[in-house]
Amino acid sequence: MHIDWTTFALEIINFLVLVWILKRFLYKPVLETLNQRRAGIEKTLREAHSAELRAHSLQAQYEGRLADWGKEKAQARAELETELALERSRQMQSLAHDLADERARNAAVDAHRQQEMRREMETAALAQAQQFVTTLLGRLATPALEARMLDLLLADWAKLPDQQLSGLRAAAGDSALEAKVSSAFALDEAQRGRVVEALSQRLGRPVAVVFEVAPGLLAGLRISLGAWQVHFNLTDESASFAAAANHVDG
Repeated sequence: MHIDWTTFALEIINFLVLVWILKRFLYKPVLETLNQRRAGIEKTLREAHSAELRAHSLQAQYEGRLADWGKEKAQARAELETELALERSRQMQSLAHDLADERARNAAVDAHRQQEMRREMETAALAQAQQFVTTLLGRLATPALEARMLDLLLADWAKLPDQQLSGLRAAAGDSALEAKVSSAFALDEAQRGRVVEALSQRLGRPVAVVFEVAPGLLAGLRISLGAWQVHFNLTDESASFAAAANHVDG
């Protein structure tokens, strides 16, 4: 086999030129491209890792925030329940106070109503009693009873203290003033004389006396001297009793 060394040498030279050309214009750009791709991939991986770290950090923050929010929610719920319990207690106390006030007002109104009813019943009873007494006394009133009442009136007049007579004596000092004696029945001369004598003796001067018959007195007398009055008769005594009973009731 014959080898053409010249051809062989040219082939070697062509191969080396081809290798140089490939290395110069193909392999180096490919390596640079691969390096760039590798650098891009590493950069992307770094960014992804950084993003993953940030995601983990955000997740941890979110989970921590959720935990804190859960605690805050539980605390807020507990505070709300406490406030609701306090408000419910205040409302119940206020309601109980209002109910107590309402019961007190109702009790006061009922008591006042009962008192008014009792007063009206007592007033009606007193009026009926006074009417009954007046009717009864009217049936019992006689000149003899009036004579006895005249004796009692004059006896009381004789015992009247001087300090109570001072006003009557001052009124009697007016010479133009007359004493008026009202009686349910007409007084006889002896009874009139006793009245005039008793008045003049205690008042310290003669007194002009006018006598009149007042059947409304039922029995007894009423002596008027100016603004002063001395009475002892069934009508005035019955009215005084009713007035005293009404005053005590009020």
